[in-house]
Amino acid sequence: MRQRNVKNKKEIINSSKYFIVNPSFYKGKWHCLFNNSNPIYIEIGMGKGKFIIENAIRYPNINFIGIEKYDSILALALKKIPELSNLYMIRLDAKDIDSVFDKEIEKIYLNFSDPWPKNRHEKRRLTSKSFLEKYDLIFYDKNIIEFKTDNKDLFCYSIKSFNNYGYFIEDITFDLYNRGDLDNITTEYEEKFTKINKSIYKIKVTKCKI
Repeated sequence: MRQRNVKNKKEIINSSKYFIVNPSFYKGKWHCLFNNSNPIYIEIGMGKGKFIIENAIRYPNINFIGIEKYDSILALALKKIPELSNLYMIRLDAKDIDSVFDKEIEKIYLNFSDPWPKNRHEKRRLTSKSFLEKYDLIFYDKNIIEFKTDNKDLFCYSIKSFNNYGYFIEDITFDLYNRGDLDNITTEYEEKFTKINKSIYKIKVTKCKI
């Protein structure tokens, strides 16, 4: 999807106290930045930030880090943040996730990730084995992933990928809104899709470290 260019995006990003310029500096010591020992949850591909910002507001005793690789989208997200002490955002390509975290993340959110439908692009899917291997390097203890999508093919692929990699399904639904999940926090994409009655798929999986 083509992204709208945001005027003064560089200035918005670099002037925000919620943007971490050099995230690799904090590898293995993100708790020092937050100045507490609360759990750290990350969202890979946070988009315009609605989901992670609302989570940070609702759960002040959890630390959140939003990850986005596109400047224009990152700038839009940073402009939305109210006064918070448990949220930071970084610019990063997901393939480099293990360059900025080291055994300190307790949950990963994957929301409406690019499905990369062509077989030759399988390794780019955020639920592929190549990414699950990277996630092993950044989880603190128990691996916990929550994944939402509107793409049925990607969802079915992800179920198989999680299962093949030793994850256990804690929760799954092929129609999130018919189930009536009152705790669900939406993303921008999610609100768009539900307005046209598109099904939303969600799965929560866990894996204990060996």
